[in-house]
Amino acid sequence: QALLVESGGGLVQPGGSLRLSCAASGFSLDNFAIGWFRQAPGKEREGVSCISSSGTTTFYANSVKGRFTISRDNAKNTVYLQMNSLKPEDTAVYYCAAGQFCLLLHSHYPTWGQGTQVTVSS
Repeated sequence: QALLVESGGGLVQPGGSLRLSCAASGFSLDNFAIGWFRQAPGKEREGVSCISSSGTTTFYANSVKGRFTISRDNAKNTVYLQMNSLKPEDTAVYYCAAGQFCLLLHSHYPTWGQGTQVTVSS
């Protein structure tokens, strides 16, 4: 069974950092683009960042540009989202998803993880 599992979420103070991981089991991430999305209570799911299968193409939402960095280690079958200078408005459940292309469009991705909670609060 193809699964994506996110980890690394937690509670952090404003200005702090977290690194999220998206690990695949049951399939290889080598041929898939990975997107990170987030959803805050009462809000729609928002595209945060994505990376192509080769890692040569990345996109970021304007709200996180310059603060978040996406990367992948295909040898570990894992994609990372390094989040720096976190703000309270970054609070959400973060999901990773596997798809064919690097797009910040949740309908493009057929395979999703269960999500990890990120809370930014003092």
